[in-house]
Amino acid sequence: MSPDGWDAEADLDKEGAAIPDPATTYVPQELREQIEASMALYPDSHSAAIPALHAAQELYGWCSPEALEQVACVMRVTPASLEAVATFYAMLEHVAPPPGSTGERHAVYVCTNISCSLRGADALYDTIREAAADDPAFSVRAFECLGACDIAPMASVDGVYVGPLSAADVPRMLDDARAGREVLADKQLARRLVADPRANSKDFPEHPPQPARQAAGAGASDRPELP
Repeated sequence: MSPDGWDAEADLDKEGAAIPDPATTYVPQELREQIEASMALYPDSHSAAIPALHAAQELYGWCSPEALEQVACVMRVTPASLEAVATFYAMLEHVAPPPGSTGERHAVYVCTNISCSLRGADALYDTIREAAADDPAFSVRAFECLGACDIAPMASVDGVYVGPLSAADVPRMLDDARAGREVLADKQLARRLVADPRANSKDFPEHPPQPARQAAGAGASDRPELP
């Protein structure tokens, strides 16, 4: 059986679970409000399953059976329907943290798909795993694709994309997370300017907006002269 239990056999003799009774199921008020706010965003409230489970995971550190029961109670679905979602999506943790884990756990996902792999992602993943091995505050996992090939090799740290990464970046990356600082601020994808230099320059003062290019035929071009 896999460590995550995804290939565990189903118990065909187990009775089907009912929708939890609101009168007897305790749900923290903050969690209830987050789930209800997510449900209000969709025409079909069932579409809020992922943000609702994410809210529970932020509160408890993982999608525990109790968390599934609470989310199911608010959403008026069975816990089994939510367990199917939680076990399908890799960023929803459905296995308890290791013994000794206390407080916030930092989720580190290292992309190991082709673009990142060709640029050393497998060695990077091993380096991060080794550096965080004795720290239960970190959960380090390989991820099939994080969709940021332009900064390969890269990783997601608590949802923040950083890259390109090398082994030399790993100690500072982990130290930033431990200290509650911005993780590798100079390597965050969100801080990279897009093709239009005016698009996100206002968010990062160190990159002042550039003047707009003149329309073709409207005057002198700002393109460099070709030899």
